[in-house]
Amino acid sequence: MTLLIVLGVIAAAFVIAALWIASIYNALVGLRNRFKNAFAQIDVQLKRRYDLIPNLVETAKGYMKHESGTLEAVIKARNIAAAAASAAAANPADANAIKGLLSAEAGLGGALSRLMVVSEQYPDLKANQNMMQLTEELTSTENKVSFARQAYNDAVMAYNTAREIFPNVVFAGMFGFLPAELFKIEDPTERSAPKVEF
Repeated sequence: MTLLIVLGVIAAAFVIAALWIASIYNALVGLRNRFKNAFAQIDVQLKRRYDLIPNLVETAKGYMKHESGTLEAVIKARNIAAAAASAAAANPADANAIKGLLSAEAGLGGALSRLMVVSEQYPDLKANQNMMQLTEELTSTENKVSFARQAYNDAVMAYNTAREIFPNVVFAGMFGFLPAELFKIEDPTERSAPKVEF
């Protein structure tokens, strides 16, 4: 009889421990899915921006015939950023993919800034209705990216905190819950959205 009680207590302890570990696992899965969803919102806005940039360059091309190098640099940076965004969207939990996207976005921001500085030298371009509309849409999209980035960073912070606290840290590594990368801009000059007003 005593043996049955001991076995019952051991079995109950095992079931309680398994349920506890399962609850930790499920909580981490929920938090990981939340930051992946938040990244999907960034991805939507980035794709919108990537779609606007060729139109912006095409409009500027007619006025800036002698600035083909600047226009080509913007398109090249846009293509690199779009490829990096696709890689990051495939797995937002991959810290290296997010770092690659951040680097590509910094390059694109610099190229867009150069385009805007050069375009200031063309008054007819600044007055072009299509150019004004595109730059307004681009500015609006930049703001949406900023809001989506904040939501993503909040979700990543919650996930990283949950995976680092005890006892979750013990199981996070065993179950493959790796740290997530914040979507932050390292270069202080890149902290502001590219100026796109005419």
